[in-house]
Amino acid sequence: MSATQPAQPVQPSGTQPKVTEREARQVAEAAREQDWRKPSFAKELFLGRFRLDLIHPHPQPADEDVRRGEAFLARLRAFCEAQLTEGIAARIEREARIPDETVRGLKELGALGMKIDPKYGGLGLTQVYYNKALALVGSVSPAIGALLSAHQSIGVPQPLKMFGTQEQKDAYLPRCATTAISAFLLTEPDVGSDPARLATTAVPDGEDAYVLDGVKLWTTNGVVADLLVVMARVPKSENHRGGITAFVVEADSPGITVEHRNAFMGLRGLENGVTRFHRVRVPAAQRIGAEGAGLKIALTTLNTGRLSLPAMCVGAGKWCLKIAREWSGVREQWGRPVAKHEAVGAKISFIAATTFALEAVVDLASQMADEDRNDIRIEAALAKLYGSEMACLMADELVQIRGGRGFETAESLAARGERAVPAEQMLRDLRINRIFEGSTEIMHLLIAREAVDAHLSVAGDLIDPDKALGDKAKAGARAAGFYARWLPKLATGPGQVPGTYRAFHPSGHPDLATHLRYVERSARKLARSTFYAMSRWQGRMETKQGFLGRIVDIGAELFAMSAACVRAEHLRASGEHGREAYQLADAFCEQSRLRVEELFGRLWANTDDLDRKVVAGVLSGTYAWLEEGVLDSSGDGPWIADAGPGPSTQKNVHRPIR
Repeated sequence: MSATQPAQPVQPSGTQPKVTEREARQVAEAAREQDWRKPSFAKELFLGRFRLDLIHPHPQPADEDVRRGEAFLARLRAFCEAQLTEGIAARIEREARIPDETVRGLKELGALGMKIDPKYGGLGLTQVYYNKALALVGSVSPAIGALLSAHQSIGVPQPLKMFGTQEQKDAYLPRCATTAISAFLLTEPDVGSDPARLATTAVPDGEDAYVLDGVKLWTTNGVVADLLVVMARVPKSENHRGGITAFVVEADSPGITVEHRNAFMGLRGLENGVTRFHRVRVPAAQRIGAEGAGLKIALTTLNTGRLSLPAMCVGAGKWCLKIAREWSGVREQWGRPVAKHEAVGAKISFIAATTFALEAVVDLASQMADEDRNDIRIEAALAKLYGSEMACLMADELVQIRGGRGFETAESLAARGERAVPAEQMLRDLRINRIFEGSTEIMHLLIAREAVDAHLSVAGDLIDPDKALGDKAKAGARAAGFYARWLPKLATGPGQVPGTYRAFHPSGHPDLATHLRYVERSARKLARSTFYAMSRWQGRMETKQGFLGRIVDIGAELFAMSAACVRAEHLRASGEHGREAYQLADAFCEQSRLRVEELFGRLWANTDDLDRKVVAGVLSGTYAWLEEGVLDSSGDGPWIADAGPGPSTQKNVHRPIR
């Protein structure tokens, strides 16, 4: 087909509710955790308050947690080393499947129950050691890491731990800890990050059951799962408040069909599918929480669940650094190892410094999650956002360092007698992390909403066009009091006092105190920029996604700088690689400061307005002439598959691993 004769979009014939943009935002807002009952370092950072006391001294795990965690890591490492000896990584890539015997071995190790309380048969690991385990497993095969993470971070165990009844915990957690793989089913063919349009229904059937109908897409673990967490819409009726609701569902229930196993550019071993529900009867006792609480349960679960993905990004960074070090030391160009050429050396420095900072971010956020003294919803989201973006950059730089060998597959390298380095596979496998569990664009909006929460709490009614004049007057009074106290504090701070944070400038080490003073000054500048933007755009602020994205990216860099400095000081104080840690933190902060300055400049000097005009022209066909001269191989099929309810006509490819 010619590019100048595009096929008309074919819309799905499902039953997605028709909702306005405002209604969609209201659904998302209602699912948010509204209160801040505990302090948050990142929230304070966006408000211009650098609360170093919330993260320094670096929180530490209890001795018993360390003992239990290290003991399991030793067993897991031995298992992984044995798997590597048997060629598991290449086999998964070649066969596009994790061997059943590998999954059974993980079950026997207790890897399915890493985060589950020992009283239910789990290992009871902390978030810190759970993340270390995922990083280790992910370095062997990201697909194995994804299987374990999807099961425990967003699958049945986590929502039941937080919201399940005692009966549900007794019934399902022992299974999840030992034999039963679980999956999380929210996304649909025409519903992604906009759950207001959720089409899967759970219709009450008497007082003791619901009947599920609908189709779920991209169900990670869905092909091999024994248990499912399903999000479905309960119609509002007498005695039923309705709304998006969560259920635990047996994967082999009558009426459930896994219609297709999806294939991707990376994570070839991922057991991800399309699952259809047709008149699936689910007992009311398997509902998690109240009707209408499903989306809140999902988002709350993700608050800590998101830490698993950046943990595997840390593992990827460590692997990239190892390969870069070994390769660039032996590969010579013009009489010198390539590492000693500045153009390549800069890439290696970036990988090393960024890996150090990513590990600092994940360890800090995870330890805070374990201590439960702080609200880490923003920290976890920043870790996911920053980790997924930076890991992709590190893998891309490794491919560049390796040159043609970076683009060549490991199988091809081995076939001609060279070390089978899967650099291109790493790049492909990591790419999904910028989409998994909230795309970068969605994460920008989610974090931005939390970052401006204090402003909306006091001044939201002022910029809401639907509020009455009386409400606006009350909001004006609240806002005047808040900003009279808050704004003056943004003018000056400790970051302008040369001697501040001197503990981070020990004798003979780089001066990290200068970087912390920069973070403090930049936090106040970030808060002033946010306030100015709200004053300028008011109700239109939510449409300025380019601006909000840069605000969040600045906050992510400042959080990473803070975490890197605190980790370096902790390592120095404990006598572990102190000088090297300080040097890595120093390098990262210098690199990060350059990115922050660029982002600050682009807050106000950018092409956002022009970009919107170009997009309007593209959508209207004004630039269709630019597409001439190519052919489109994708054909005339629908952009979105029909997800209408009804019985399945496909073969069931569900294959639980017994």
